[in-house]
Amino acid sequence: MSFLTRFLGLGRDPREELRPLWHGVVATSREPEWYADCGVADTTEGRFDMIALVLALTLMRMENSEELAPRTGLLTELFVADMDRQLRDTGVGDLMVGKKMGKLVSALGGRIGALREAMIESDAALAVILQRNVTLTDETKKPFALAVRTRALTGDLAAQDDAALLAGDLRP
Repeated sequence: MSFLTRFLGLGRDPREELRPLWHGVVATSREPEWYADCGVADTTEGRFDMIALVLALTLMRMENSEELAPRTGLLTELFVADMDRQLRDTGVGDLMVGKKMGKLVSALGGRIGALREAMIESDAALAVILQRNVTLTDETKKPFALAVRTRALTGDLAAQDDAALLAGDLRP
């Protein structure tokens, strides 16, 4: 679908098919266990970190599917649109939105790269990466719990078939 077709509202937006998945990513990132058991800070930064973590794991899962791999860009577009709206809702001015969005997308890309490497390592190595990339309330004890839960979510995502994933079901 061309930009002009989308801009004029002609035709169906291909991102709509991925909206349930985006809502599943957000819902999973808001699960209380991430904050209570894994020590993620229940702040704006901590919540963004969790959305970025769950989205990164979801995108990595999608890349392993012949059907879903071409749609990773569409899911990322939903992330960008939602973050843009959130920034504007919190009072960030038009002149600063682009700059802040660039930083958020860059942070997501960096986390995907770091997670790709860390997922083949031990939970201890994953904990180090997560400690560096997630805002935590307890920097000494909780990164390992976060690593274990992150690895469990990765397994859950791998166990889901493509249709269930598209429906927003991130866990079997």
